[in-house]
Amino acid sequence: MSQLPFDPLLLSIAAPLALALAIALGLPKRWSVLLAYVAFAIPALMALHVWFYFGDVAKTDGYAFLKTYDTGLSGLGIALKLGVNGISLPLFVLAGLVGLAAGLYAIQSGAERLKIYLMLLLIMQGGLMGVFASVDIFFFYFFHELALIPTFIMVGLWGGRDRSYAAMKMTIYLTLGAMVSLVGLIALYVKSGAHTFDLIELRKYLVGQPLAATVQHNIAGLLLFGLGVLVSLWPLHTWAPLGYGAAPSSAAMLHAGVLKKFGLYGLVQIALPLLPEGLAHWSHPLAWLAVVGNVLIVGLITIAQRDLKQMIGYSSVMHMGYAFLGIAAGGIIGPGGVVVLMVAHGLSVALLFLLATAIHHRTQTFAMDEMGGLAQKTPVLAAFFVAATLASIGLPGFANFWGELAIFVALWKFSPLITALAVAGVVISAVYGLRSAARVFFGPSTEQLAKVTAAHPPADLTWRERIPALILLAALLFIGFWPKSITTPINAALTPATATAPVTTGAKPATAI
Repeated sequence: MSQLPFDPLLLSIAAPLALALAIALGLPKRWSVLLAYVAFAIPALMALHVWFYFGDVAKTDGYAFLKTYDTGLSGLGIALKLGVNGISLPLFVLAGLVGLAAGLYAIQSGAERLKIYLMLLLIMQGGLMGVFASVDIFFFYFFHELALIPTFIMVGLWGGRDRSYAAMKMTIYLTLGAMVSLVGLIALYVKSGAHTFDLIELRKYLVGQPLAATVQHNIAGLLLFGLGVLVSLWPLHTWAPLGYGAAPSSAAMLHAGVLKKFGLYGLVQIALPLLPEGLAHWSHPLAWLAVVGNVLIVGLITIAQRDLKQMIGYSSVMHMGYAFLGIAAGGIIGPGGVVVLMVAHGLSVALLFLLATAIHHRTQTFAMDEMGGLAQKTPVLAAFFVAATLASIGLPGFANFWGELAIFVALWKFSPLITALAVAGVVISAVYGLRSAARVFFGPSTEQLAKVTAAHPPADLTWRERIPALILLAALLFIGFWPKSITTPINAALTPATATAPVTTGAKPATAI
């Protein structure tokens, strides 16, 4: 039983934000770096604590660690209400672990203006913890915006090639997605008549007085468009590969690994229980956009990439297609598989971005055609990269396998044709993933790489690099071998959410993952 004398959810949000404020107010660099270790560790430890005790603590409407803090906005139905249910719990843990790995990697990165770099990363971390701990939809959106703003700044200041263009494109696309999403959330607040942003109260209210079908269709359409842009739904996906290719590694780890899940999380946690007919209405257009655009077209574009970081960015867009397919399939298995895949993809893509930067430090390039034979000189780096690649493909033993399997099972009941096209994406991801590992680490060394390594022989991963990589890989393997550690609470949370939802046309209800 949890016996902490403080709220672990609030502390996980406040700790990184407090240190970010201290750095902004002039905390010396030495203390900033030392306290950054603590500020990144606290959210991870609190997340693990909440995960460990989630099954034992008392729950209210499926939420544990539920507390409300008055913000003076109660007249508008707004309050800082924190809590986690079976859907938000795995993502809250994801944010803590990826944040710790990204923070540790940032501290030893030697980045210019390190204090400001850490300050922005800490603001991002605090916002991410707030997104998945918020029960109030207003603060759910507020914390996302808080975490999003540092991304633009970090890409613009510390980014690589085309950073100014990448930062501008990200700003335009993500601001558009955020604004459309906000319109949808406000419409939900107004049309519900519940006069509250509290997700628990909204759900109770709309069970007895559901929104009209046309209203649901319209609001669900707004949310799918706005949140779809944030998640890089094809064809409004082009900001993601460019942005991740230019972003500094820790920012790419946090954004691609965690912040990008905001849109999918919003669809599962908010739209699924409150707008079931609306999601069902858009399920077939969503499924075809995802399978043709994200999975097949973007998958083939990923194969054509020769830049390692760009390839990882495009692969991230491709795998979001599977998540949208799970939402379109509906039932419990579909959205449940989406939550598992979000966690698994967040861990694996963060690990790949970390390793891509480690490769760049040793080869001075992201061009895979200029690499080769690194496994002889850096066997530990090669082992981590191959493991991360196999996880991304969905090999059994890694968390990604269970997420993709659940989505395919749900999708088969929705449409066998779409399922067949989606499974073809697994072959595509195997081609670009294994080929990238072969080009970078195996075969003869290229002439360009030989010149670089002759002057600066590449060293294997240091322990400062291995520790954040181990955190991510261990989590992938832990969930891969014990999927019930997250699927049990997911099933419990989704069962009431989908019990009264209409079955999507062509689909049969599924029971659990």
